[in-house]
Amino acid sequence: MQTFEKTPGWLDWYANPSKPRFQVPQGAVDAHCHIFGPAERFPYAPERKYTPCDASKEQLFALRDHLGFARNVIVQATCHGADNSALVDALVRSGGRARGIATVRRDVSDAALEALHDAGVRGVRFNFIKRLVDFTPRDELMEIAGRIAGLGWHAVIYFEAADLPELEDFFTALPTTVVVDHMGRPDVGKPAEAPEFSRFVAFMRDNPNVWCKVSCPERLSLSGPAALNGEQNPYRDVVPFARRIVEGFPGRVLWGTDWPHPNLRDHMPDDGLLVDFIPHIARTVELQRKLLVDNPMRLYWPDEA
Repeated sequence: MQTFEKTPGWLDWYANPSKPRFQVPQGAVDAHCHIFGPAERFPYAPERKYTPCDASKEQLFALRDHLGFARNVIVQATCHGADNSALVDALVRSGGRARGIATVRRDVSDAALEALHDAGVRGVRFNFIKRLVDFTPRDELMEIAGRIAGLGWHAVIYFEAADLPELEDFFTALPTTVVVDHMGRPDVGKPAEAPEFSRFVAFMRDNPNVWCKVSCPERLSLSGPAALNGEQNPYRDVVPFARRIVEGFPGRVLWGTDWPHPNLRDHMPDDGLLVDFIPHIARTVELQRKLLVDNPMRLYWPDEA
């Protein structure tokens, strides 16, 4: 039997999350999370850049219920490469309460795409974070995007803010809805009104097919999970960035826990406190409902929205 040892220095997920003070609206969707393995059943890809701890579908669904969410969108993790077996297993076992974002290669068959669709996959992730994946030629990604457009899927793009200028033309040419992970990883040490993030805001404004996940403050923050206005959490230096997107594009924003938070070394967030971040970036009941219910339902369960 093949064995896998977690990459040294990377943290395990938070085992005893608190109960959030903020009660999410009924029908809320955690629109960005992952599962890892278990490696004994779903081995990690040989070409992976990291090896995580196992994080099963059962643990994810237990967290979903604990935090008060109704549904999940599970994103294929880079450690599993283009083998979507663990993802498909979780989707099938969710009883319709989860949708998926897969990773596929150019040689994927039409039958395989149809099978993924039947399981609940509704998009493909294109990862441009150089420390996580090897470069995939853009013509290959564009070919994949053209094929998934026929299924009504969208492209999820993960990149760092400094790389947007060289990637923007490619992103705007994609023939699908485009969902940006984690606000394009802005440098929160700069003001939210600074040119770099303003360029991202303009990218969203000029391309109405672009959506954004206002997730992962624990990845972006320089200040950490300090209190704000006497309340526990949130990651206060991330708040102005996320709030600018939520209030500027209320019909095109999503939120997710990013559980089990791969690759973190400094601290592992309490997922209950991450939920308490939400009312600081979506300050009205209407914005909270759009962010957590209306938008993800429209994108992932349109027949029920």
